[in-house]
Amino acid sequence: MHTYSFVTYEEFGRRFFEVAVTEERVAAAFAEIAGGEFEMGPMAQGPGGLAKVTAKVKIQQPVARRSVGDTITFNIRIPLIIELIIDLRVDKQRFTVDGDIALRATARAAEPLLLVIDVAKPRSSDIAVQVASTSMRGEILRVLAGVDAEIRRFVAAYVADEIDSPGAQQAKVIDVVEAVASAWD
Repeated sequence: MHTYSFVTYEEFGRRFFEVAVTEERVAAAFAEIAGGEFEMGPMAQGPGGLAKVTAKVKIQQPVARRSVGDTITFNIRIPLIIELIIDLRVDKQRFTVDGDIALRATARAAEPLLLVIDVAKPRSSDIAVQVASTSMRGEILRVLAGVDAEIRRFVAAYVADEIDSPGAQQAKVIDVVEAVASAWD
C-alpha cells in the first residue's frame, strides 16, 4: 500500500483552489465570455444626433495574472481592436483604435460547494484606447467630439452587460459536487 502524507481539510481546500483556478483557465473562460467580435451602432451622437457612430470591435486573446494571498485574485487584460466610423452626413471619418480592457476577478467559495469567479464590472477608466485617425480633419473631430472617452464608455457598458449575461453567469460558476460526481461515473 502507498504511504500518503495527509493534510487537513482546510489545507486541501486551499490547495484545491490554487490548482483549480489557474491563469490559463481564467483567461480561457474570459475568452469564451468575451466572444470574438461585436458591433455597436449606428448610434446618434452630437447636437441633434447629427453624427452617426458605428464601431466594429474585435476581441483578442485575454491574459490573466494571478495573485495568491488571503484570496486568489486575477488581473485580466483583454486586448481589442476597433474600427470606428463617424458619419457626419457630409463625409465619413474613419478611426482605428487599439485598446485594452482591464478587469479584476476574485476566486471565491460558495454554498453548497461552488467555485465562483467574481468579476468586478469595468469602469470607463478600466478601458485604455489609442485612437488613430486617417486624416487631420478626423483628428480634430476626435478631439472636439471626445471620441476617446465615448469609446471607453461604450466598451465599459458592453462588457458590464456581458458580465451579467446568462452565459457569463453560468461560465463563472463551477459546481464542484457535479464535477466530482461526473468524474466518478
